[in-house]
Amino acid sequence: MSDAPHAIAQEQPDRPDIVALIEASDAYSLERYPPEGHFGTDIAGLTSPDITFLVARRGGVAEGCGAVKWFADGTAELKRIFVAETARGLGLGRHIMARLEALATARRVETLYLETGPLNIEAVAMYRRLGYVECGPFADYPANPYSLFMTRKLTGEPSNEG
Repeated sequence: MSDAPHAIAQEQPDRPDIVALIEASDAYSLERYPPEGHFGTDIAGLTSPDITFLVARRGGVAEGCGAVKWFADGTAELKRIFVAETARGLGLGRHIMARLEALATARRVETLYLETGPLNIEAVAMYRRLGYVECGPFADYPANPYSLFMTRKLTGEPSNEG
């Protein structure tokens, strides 16, 4: 495994290697939750103009992704944050989160939301370390036992990556 840094950039999610990454994210979710507990935005939804989609690559290989959905009320939702199994444990999730939060800060978003599953233990721990706290359902999510809703107020500075 290379120690080369990841390049994180905005990309279109419908490229074949990114579709494969999203499919891996779906498989990860479906191993833990029933289909009615899977709320991942599909490829078509990720190409929507109200979503900015980022991909983390190392050596040209897509190893992580994340998106931010911009709401008309000035808030935003983080979506599809995923790191391939081969790249876990390198801090890539924190780097993706920092980039997404920086995009939100640049747009003067004050409140970020995210929906994850309570069985995504590593992700939930990372979100908590980054200052996210539990909240109730937001947007059009129903209250359900498969979702953990979290939020964070931005201070105008990107999150601490440590």
